[in-house]
Amino acid sequence: MTISKQEIQSTKLRYGIIGNAPLLLHAIRVAIQVSATDMSVLITGESGSGKESFSKIIHSLSLRKHGQFIAINCGSIPEGTIDSELFGHEKGSFTGAHESRKGYFEVTNGGTIFLDEIGEMPLGTQARLLRVLENGEFIKVGSSKVLKTDVRVVAATNVNLLNKVETGKFREDLYYRLNSVPIFVPPLRERGNDIELLFRKFASDFSERYKVKPITLTDGAKEILLKYRFPGNIRQLKNLVDQISVLSTEHKEISVAELKSYLPPPQTSLPALYSDTSHQDISEREILYKVLFDMRKDMRDLKQIVLENVSHPSKASQIIKENPHLFNEMEPMYNPSNNESRILNLADSDNPESDLDESIQDITHEDEDESLSIEKKEKELIVRALKKNNNKRKYAAKDLGISERTLYRKIKEYDLEH
Repeated sequence: MTISKQEIQSTKLRYGIIGNAPLLLHAIRVAIQVSATDMSVLITGESGSGKESFSKIIHSLSLRKHGQFIAINCGSIPEGTIDSELFGHEKGSFTGAHESRKGYFEVTNGGTIFLDEIGEMPLGTQARLLRVLENGEFIKVGSSKVLKTDVRVVAATNVNLLNKVETGKFREDLYYRLNSVPIFVPPLRERGNDIELLFRKFASDFSERYKVKPITLTDGAKEILLKYRFPGNIRQLKNLVDQISVLSTEHKEISVAELKSYLPPPQTSLPALYSDTSHQDISEREILYKVLFDMRKDMRDLKQIVLENVSHPSKASQIIKENPHLFNEMEPMYNPSNNESRILNLADSDNPESDLDESIQDITHEDEDESLSIEKKEKELIVRALKKNNNKRKYAAKDLGISERTLYRKIKEYDLEH
């Protein structure tokens, strides 16, 4: 099925999609082609890149366009209630279930469900979803009656689902069932001059809404804008334009210096590589947490290796004496901690067995204190975020840089529900 340029242009105008980047046009073309079928679609792309617009294109151009369209963020629904939200429940099936309720799959029969952040869906719910995709069947929470539904599922994610499959956090059969037709929405930094087009569009929208002169950019400022990476994608660019439009009251032509004052500073390189290379939106706080936990794990592994080697002090002492040049070369580069120095000195100790036992006990206590300290800090951060946002978990999760479902799990883990 050949999609003409006119069809693509008409779709762009209808859904307010700005830009002519090849990757963007290809994504629109695939969305139009697959809309005529009932195949499941998996939309991938970074947060803020506009994935929901493509789900609407698929629904409105399909034979289901007169049916209902529902968009659901799987990451914002607590794990304990997501089954009830999607599949419904019977009266009395759990505490607070005062009456039976229809789920989204029953309400949307004949329509389309858009499941955003599908990677956050719990494994139990994934099994229920797989049954719907394969047989069109589901069971309400607290019921044994099998119900039928005819719903098209369009899913989206900003994480690498294959990585989650490898770690056992996402079902492999569900991944391939959802990924019948993949659509990749490119991040803003890969769309070239589309950035300037979007800037002008947002500036014009603000101008019309508030009856003010639209802001423009100098040539130098345009170059800076095009080079910026925009980790928040289209959402970040729109917020930037609105902010400049409000605060720049004296000059409506924005210079390089003025534009730089509004752009966040570039993120510095961290002393570790984040292994997930998928397109995703990860906060700096989450990366730092990962770095700290990885460093703690590496230190524990190192301590374990050292302890295993000094279990036979005479052998360790022999190795050191036979290869003094190896340890002398490392001295300028390596400054061991108190515990590590104590362990390395065991080989020359008069009573190595006693000293070894004492060192093991000290390090074990230190690891316990370290673990408790990190847990305590995490708990304090959660309490402060909840207090700051008047116990509104949605905003607390946003401040912490984690999903609502993760926050819900942490609240239960630290017994903070009261």
